[in-house]
Amino acid sequence: MELHGYFRSSASYRVRIALNLKGLEYDYHPVNLLKGEQREPSYRSLNPQGLVPALIDAGHVFTQSLAILEWLDEQHPEPALLPQDPLARARVRALAYNIACDIQPLQNLRVLKYLQAELGVEEEQKIAWIRHWIDDGFKALESQLNTGAEQFVGGDKPGLFECCLMPQIYNAERFGMDMTHYPHISRIANACATLPAFDKARPENQPDSTL
Repeated sequence: MELHGYFRSSASYRVRIALNLKGLEYDYHPVNLLKGEQREPSYRSLNPQGLVPALIDAGHVFTQSLAILEWLDEQHPEPALLPQDPLARARVRALAYNIACDIQPLQNLRVLKYLQAELGVEEEQKIAWIRHWIDDGFKALESQLNTGAEQFVGGDKPGLFECCLMPQIYNAERFGMDMTHYPHISRIANACATLPAFDKARPENQPDSTL
């Protein structure tokens, strides 16, 4: 497998966690978003959207992080990223989509660049924008996670939701969010932080973090 990504990209981070949880080896190809490498023809030939990540598996190119996670789960079912029970599976997907579809896109690098370069938003306003949408989404997650003391959302092992949660927490902390306001989220995050698969996937542990 080959993973094309950026060390601080939330979507790339999700896929790294999933690959690590499943014990899958891959070659990593950095795509520097700050230098615009995602717009170069060589990368656009892999992903016409010019977004990361792109995963090459058995000669096939896969894009969109959640589609990649479900592909990995179908091809390498153990350990599973989704529970077997249909209701539990729907719940995990809904919570994961809260992050991947509603919270994270509003702080995507290309969105933030547009806010500043095209709309003239100041740095302080940009940070306020980021914090507002993270807080809005995290409050909703908190209310949905307060139904029990489960270690992980899908059962006794981390899965799809945790793959999305940890990159979002990294972003929240990066922008100065106080995670003590979200105890249920923090409980799950603390359980994930003890696992090697999550530590290995952290942005500062990627080869392009020092480039």
